[in-house]
Amino acid sequence: MDTGDTAWMLVSCALVMLMTPGLALFYGGLARSKNVLGTIMQSFIMLGVITLQFIIFGFSIAFGPDQGGLIGNFDWIFLKDVSPSEPGPYAATIPAQTYMIFQLMFAVITPALITGAFAERAKFSTFLVFMLLWATFVYDPVAHWVWGIGGWLGGFAEADGQVGLKALDFAGGTVVHINAGMAALVAAIMYGKRHGYGREPMEPHDVTMVVIGAALLWFGWFGFNAGSALGSLGLATEDGGFILTASNAFVVTHVAAGAAAVSWTAISWLITAKPSVVGAAAGAVAGLVAITPAAGFVSPMAAMAIGLGAGALCYIAVRMRAKFGLDDSLDVVGVHGVGGAWGAIATGLFAAAAYGGVDGLFFGNAEQLGKQVIAIAVTMVYSGVVTFVILKVLDMTMGLRVKEEDELTGLDVSQHGERAYQFEEGYAGIPVTPE
Repeated sequence: MDTGDTAWMLVSCALVMLMTPGLALFYGGLARSKNVLGTIMQSFIMLGVITLQFIIFGFSIAFGPDQGGLIGNFDWIFLKDVSPSEPGPYAATIPAQTYMIFQLMFAVITPALITGAFAERAKFSTFLVFMLLWATFVYDPVAHWVWGIGGWLGGFAEADGQVGLKALDFAGGTVVHINAGMAALVAAIMYGKRHGYGREPMEPHDVTMVVIGAALLWFGWFGFNAGSALGSLGLATEDGGFILTASNAFVVTHVAAGAAAVSWTAISWLITAKPSVVGAAAGAVAGLVAITPAAGFVSPMAAMAIGLGAGALCYIAVRMRAKFGLDDSLDVVGVHGVGGAWGAIATGLFAAAAYGGVDGLFFGNAEQLGKQVIAIAVTMVYSGVVTFVILKVLDMTMGLRVKEEDELTGLDVSQHGERAYQFEEGYAGIPVTPE
């Protein structure tokens, strides 16, 4: 046990927790004013719903004793044998309970990411059931495949001599972003377009809120990535050094975010003749997404290339989504799906043994790139198919969307009975002049 590692991991847990309210503000600002509370609520409530799910059984099936490389068993339900004072099998220098709460914060934000795909039209009761089912049948198994001891996609931590594929995902490129991005694509299609989509303006109602949300995400992401080193330094090597260092993960996270913000802004400036504030914020998030799987394996200069690529690719993806007419309300697919896939591929290109113990294509190990592509494909197929099944059943039983009149009124009033903004009586967009 190490007090420094434990302290850093608890701080990281708090940083990752802050990302969910940050996401709520980011998404809320992008929504129309009549739906801002409904949009914020869809992210914020995950802090309650998924916390209960993860504590009761989610942690056990995601990280519990392996069953055939596919899932954990129920040995750790209700946190049985998850010690607050002794280390568990995943990290030797921090309490097992600390590792659990760190992973819980990942489990919370991942389904929250999906909500941007169906913002402004989802029935809240059905949404809650969907999130519980998705966390249980999609997120938890994929987390076990990649990060669980014995998981078949990751397999760096072996169980009973079983060796996995050893695809690299330091902090969630496949588990979080590709997983959520693919689910978002399916959800956007199945929920259908918003009333008036393509005919009425649906611009962000509060760009200031968007930037504040992006800034909170950027801040929290240091815990997301650097915390995934599971200590204040990283993993010890046989020669007494360290790899997977928290310091390098911290640095490359910032570099990639900054580079992507610049590249998205530059491209949008060239195309539209205006440097978009929303674009700068979205670009930063795209860079954060892309560096997530690579953060423990690449150099700062590689992170710059990954960030520049993320800003450009995600901007193009968002523009293409608009041309195809897909109503992914807040561009989850373009930012998280495409950004996560690029990050996973870039990990296979730029990974260097000097930083994470594994080389990628550019350092002579072409096989690693193939492993990354397999992990991307498997995650996309599994997430897409299971998400479709869950939503299809819910659509047939509970209904996915609110009624048309409720959508026109706005989710804030129709679903929650509240308004985000109270104007003077009779206010119609013109300032009230005192008599």
